[in-house]
Amino acid sequence: MSTKSILLIDDEPNLAAVIAVCLESFKDWQVCVVNSGKDGLSIVGDLQPDAILLDVMMPEMDGIEVYRNLQANSHTQHIPVILLTAKVQSRDRECFENLGVVGVIAKPFDPMAIADRIAQILGW
Repeated sequence: MSTKSILLIDDEPNLAAVIAVCLESFKDWQVCVVNSGKDGLSIVGDLQPDAILLDVMMPEMDGIEVYRNLQANSHTQHIPVILLTAKVQSRDRECFENLGVVGVIAKPFDPMAIADRIAQILGW
């Protein structure tokens, strides 16, 4: 089985580092971390990750705008996206589900369980 690759787009460097360590340690996945939506969009085409973890609330370009850009591009629209968000109200969740993302993980989350949760969402 080949190693899975994840593109993690989150503007909180410390949180992104924790997530990356957990995914690399517990699942042996390769994780590429960028701290802005613009940076994520600039590398995703060449990187072609198996999945994207995308923070919803980021400055300049939020996760929803990044997701819409990914969906508008034929080279990236097939990549499954999981949103990371502190917005967990039912109307927010409904909005996220209507976008077509494969899953939503609420912040804060259990770092020890996030790798298993991602694997469950993606069927890995």
